Amino acid sequence: MRPPKRPIQSVTAWVRRQPPKVKAFLAVITGMAVLIVLRAIVNDHDNLFVAAEAVHSVGISVLIYKLMKEKTCAGISLKSQELTAIFLAVRLYCSFVMEYDIHTVLDLATLATTLWVIYMIRFKLKSSYMEDKDNFLLYYVLAPCAVLALVIHPTTSHHLINRIFWAFCVYLEAVSVLPQLRVMQNTKIVEPFTAHYVFALGVARFLSCAHWVLQVLDSRGHLLVALGYGLWPSMVLISEIVQTFILADFCYYYIESVFGGQLVLRLPSGVV
Repeated sequence: MRPPKRPIQSVTAWVRRQPPKVKAFLAVITGMAVLIVLRAIVNDHDNLFVAAEAVHSVGISVLIYKLMKEKTCAGISLKSQELTAIFLAVRLYCSFVMEYDIHTVLDLATLATTLWVIYMIRFKLKSSYMEDKDNFLLYYVLAPCAVLALVIHPTTSHHLINRIFWAFCVYLEAVSVLPQLRVMQNTKIVEPFTAHYVFALGVARFLSCAHWVLQVLDSRGHLLVALGYGLWPSMVLISEIVQTFILADFCYYYIESVFGGQLVLRLPSGVV
């Protein structure tokens, strides 16, 4: 006689059987429910952005622990780390010339740790780097982000170059995780530390998206006006939503794996 399934197992089994459109609808409903809860329990919604940066830092710390303890960088995308370093460097420049605040300090710390990870992969642990799996072409994201930034950027009073750089880092951040997802797609098996890191990215992306959405709701749309006119305000929100949904599917399988007691995450075909 089989033991009865736990409620979480029954729910995940039911969700797994649903068609993609139903899964997408459930994801949207869940996201909206979490937003409502966050709006009720978090007084200063700007703290959500700080929390997003903190979770991102925790994810990078997991990578550092993996590199130092296991002496291997297998499963980690160097290209994703390089894209992360690029958008952080550009955002830091924009922060220094446009608006210096606590986010600048957090970005500086995250950039420093990301550069350390890049150094370890390129030099210290190069023999374990899965270069053949990390085959995402960077110009597939760099070129479109640069073109989009030239066309759609803030309409504030800052210098044009700074406004284009600002737009570029927003667009690049939204897609910087794609090479990491390609590596996981190629390997199909994700070891625990890499899975924890990518899940942390997913949580950070969601918190950042929640920050923007709640700020817009609290200001009754005035924040969008403050960002400028034209397509730019909408593109900021779209970028936040896109980077959240890019990782949503992986986060679902991660949570399912954790509740199932599995240490190694095995991804079905077509997940990422």
